[in-house]
Amino acid sequence: MNTFEFSSIGTISSCFKEKFGIPRQPGLVTAAKATLVLNSEFEELSVRDLNGFSHIWIQFVFHATLSQGWKPMVRPPRLGGDAKVGVFASRSMFRPNPLGLSVVVLEEIEIQKSNVILHLSGCDLLDGTPVLDIKPYLPYADSIASAKGGFANQSPPLSTDEDISFKEVAQAQCQRASERLGQNLETLIRQIIQCDPRPSYQRIDYNRIYSMKLYDFDLKWQYGENNKIKVLALS
Repeated sequence: MNTFEFSSIGTISSCFKEKFGIPRQPGLVTAAKATLVLNSEFEELSVRDLNGFSHIWIQFVFHATLSQGWKPMVRPPRLGGDAKVGVFASRSMFRPNPLGLSVVVLEEIEIQKSNVILHLSGCDLLDGTPVLDIKPYLPYADSIASAKGGFANQSPPLSTDEDISFKEVAQAQCQRASERLGQNLETLIRQIIQCDPRPSYQRIDYNRIYSMKLYDFDLKWQYGENNKIKVLALS
């Protein structure tokens, strides 16, 4: 067995402060923003001409689950959390080598003195994620029209925008937080909830209040009958 040692090239700063609520794939929540701050040894020369690409691949470490190890079979959420598949037939974070791969939108490259900052969107990355590598997305090679998606051949079903409403207090909190953070939080919140981050076994529990850490607040929401969803608070 060969052993390799890698060092991170930078760190993600993300709106997602915990695992729960992070979209299960990149691009599902287009309003999810993040920055990648490269380590100081990677100066402007290292990203020369990268701004000509609209999307980039981010290779990263699942740092929050390192201590939990891995198993040869996992239960993908797309199969309801019941059926098992081989770990290499999934994108599970519990892998022999805990590496992840995400394609994200490259919004801007900012050069701040000796720091290089990549502004990203459409992210599924936890705050503090160590990044190992960046590669440009090549449409002619990376998009394969005839590709098959196995048990995940289609996009997951989403709640409709009409199914989500805000309590009056939550709407006011959302407006204030949006102004403070310079981000349209209502769009972000709606996109996150539409992806339904609940474990499959909880999807018939209409009394449970769900909470996730987003930016510097706790987002709380509740599911009602007929899949109606109420945003309760941004506290």
